[in-house]
Amino acid sequence: MFKRKLTINDYLLILVNMIPVYGVWFEGWNASQIFLVYCLETVIIGIFNVAKMLIVNFLVPSTYISNTLPASGKLRGLFYIIFFIFHYGIFVFVQTQIFFSVSGIINTDSIFGSYAAVPEALGQDGKLLLLIFIVYYTLHSMYNFINSVKNKTVSIPRLMIQPYGRIFVQQFVVILGSMFLVFSIHNIFILILATIKISFELFFQFNNKLDQLEDNIKKKIETVKSNRSI
Repeated sequence: MFKRKLTINDYLLILVNMIPVYGVWFEGWNASQIFLVYCLETVIIGIFNVAKMLIVNFLVPSTYISNTLPASGKLRGLFYIIFFIFHYGIFVFVQTQIFFSVSGIINTDSIFGSYAAVPEALGQDGKLLLLIFIVYYTLHSMYNFINSVKNKTVSIPRLMIQPYGRIFVQQFVVILGSMFLVFSIHNIFILILATIKISFELFFQFNNKLDQLEDNIKKKIETVKSNRSI
């Protein structure tokens, strides 16, 4: 469950997540804009996940991926992708609307207008941090994804589930952080948020748990097939 030795990816994770802490504490970055970036991080993760699911479903030969759940043809894969977009989209919508409402960073009564106001609300510092996160997730996510394809451990159902462990924690922390903005103690909570995010990534190995879950499902399926053949 716990990593005993940090890898280069782990150190990069720590570095990227400590950048906003440094910016708020020592460079005078606007904490509201930084929390908005954390809120948008959920969107980035979802977009990358959809891209990976599309690649596996339409570009990776099904005969190459051996570690998949049964009946995962292109049509079924497309269903998973559409389901993920709508289901994950609900999480993103709820998170962002609560954040906008509590933090007061975007003042508009229009739902669609609130999203149109995001670029201006980010400011220069927020846009810089958002760019850093996008570059990080591009390198990190695609590197891990390519390795999972090479090792034949990727499947559409598994990809669909992957982001949820992270966003459950992130949604709770970001929404709670928006409340701290109201009480002007955001400097402390920026550090708390970064610590929670780093700790979750390093010590709670969600992908390993997915592997165990998928293995258990496959074993149950094999058991059912064996019983039927008797």
